[in-house]
Amino acid sequence: MQHRELAAWLIARRRGIERVLASQLGEAAPGPGDPEAEALRRFRSFAAAALQRGAASPPSLDGLRVPEARVAPLLEAWCGAAASVAGERGPALRAALEPLVARFRAALRETARARRRSGAPRAGRRAVRAAIDRVADAFLAIDVDARRVVDANPAAGALLGTSRDALLGADAGSLLPEGEHEAWWTHLDALAEGGDARRFRATLRGADGSPLPVEASLTRYAKRAQLLALLLVRPR
Repeated sequence: MQHRELAAWLIARRRGIERVLASQLGEAAPGPGDPEAEALRRFRSFAAAALQRGAASPPSLDGLRVPEARVAPLLEAWCGAAASVAGERGPALRAALEPLVARFRAALRETARARRRSGAPRAGRRAVRAAIDRVADAFLAIDVDARRVVDANPAAGALLGTSRDALLGADAGSLLPEGEHEAWWTHLDALAEGGDARRFRATLRGADGSPLPVEASLTRYAKRAQLLALLLVRPR
């Protein structure tokens, strides 16, 4: 397979690879919120994007705090699981992934050294929250793995006919009409694997069950223990 085909294959087989990896690791598998699991998510996104584009940009490691030595065995296990799922194409897949694993591990080491030199970063969280609340468009942050809303602004509550607080923790599927789920999950999975920001027309479901045609945009945001899809929508 060419590298672009490998990238598409990795995205399409992500769930299968995860099942094989979980079976192989057993109790040693990191939990969804563990930094090692987040490091693996970042690597998958980095690898898929590098194979798709034919060149590797620096991996996104912002906010990730985990020693490279703890991530290395997990990366090796994941590559082995992917090769197992690939069957006869496994050797070609391993050959394509090996330099990406080496680059990702080197970036982890360099990030750790830079963090020790500069100290812990400070974030203006209150300013960010105030800015989001002032946005006129509806804003929702969705945990890609759990498929749950972890943040929202008042405009999102107004659009959906509910309150911001009622949206927090809600199953993202409950905001979608019947028949729309698969399309949304496809967008989220592609975003999780390092896809670019996505803009599309879609339909949400109001609190009263009514369909809400919207213009939507999705942007990927990786936190230490979560991968978020940042969703902005406006009625159309």
